[in-house]
Amino acid sequence: MPDNIFERSYKSASSTGSRQQIHKKAVFFDADGTLCDMEKGVPQSTKEALKKLRENGHDAWLCTGRSRAFVSRYLEELPFTGMISACGATIEKDGERLFNKEMPPEVAKKSVEILRRYGLVPVMEGADFMYYDKDEYNTDVNWYTDLITESLGPKWRPIRGNEDCMRINKISAKMIKGCDAEAACRELSEYYDIIRHESGSGIAGTTIELVPKGFNKAVGISAVCRLFDVPWEDTIVFGDSNNDLAMFEYAAVKVAMGNSSEKIKALADHITQDMFHYGIRNGLEYLKLI
Repeated sequence: MPDNIFERSYKSASSTGSRQQIHKKAVFFDADGTLCDMEKGVPQSTKEALKKLRENGHDAWLCTGRSRAFVSRYLEELPFTGMISACGATIEKDGERLFNKEMPPEVAKKSVEILRRYGLVPVMEGADFMYYDKDEYNTDVNWYTDLITESLGPKWRPIRGNEDCMRINKISAKMIKGCDAEAACRELSEYYDIIRHESGSGIAGTTIELVPKGFNKAVGISAVCRLFDVPWEDTIVFGDSNNDLAMFEYAAVKVAMGNSSEKIKALADHITQDMFHYGIRNGLEYLKLI
């Protein structure tokens, strides 16, 4: 079960609808496919839109499936109020880490063994380090692997030699030909909630995300609402992929990117363009926030 901070947040979230609406909005943005591209970074139009959003008095939160260790510099340079990372498992504001849910090291080790047994490649994600073996996780598995390694710098660690001391928030399990993802997920479902992505959905298409039981982006957002007294009706989310489903089901206003999965589009109040066609700017203008 989630930590008490999240239990309290979920309980409080249902009561916020009765509060008086305020002008200030809290906007939560997914990263990959929404704000940034793994190879091209953040479009200039997005940078300018976020700057204007903050200047207009609104809050801007990163709400990403990436672990904190993998929040790249091009994201850190954006004017966020705070960050929710690892699908709700880590929260920080003004550089202070407020919460960080980690899996027990013995569970992390067992998870690696199970994934490998069924032919999947484990990428173990933590707030301070990411763990994977470069001879196993390489560009044959994902074309962008070297970009991840470059972005991580000293935050990369091999699994080999760290099997008993990995500090992780989540796992990105990479599917390769011949793997038995169903069997692996069955065994790991005791410890994790499982997020599957639609085939062809950008960089996430061959990845199964495993997050601690009871955690997702909605849990992170509801915790922020509780901690910083944000009324539920003032929550807005921007996203594109299936790890955004929970926050789309939770938030008051949902904006889907033009490149979103069909499930995300079905939940959206508004569908904007993709990031390279001014999607963030146009979405915020549509909502009259900039």
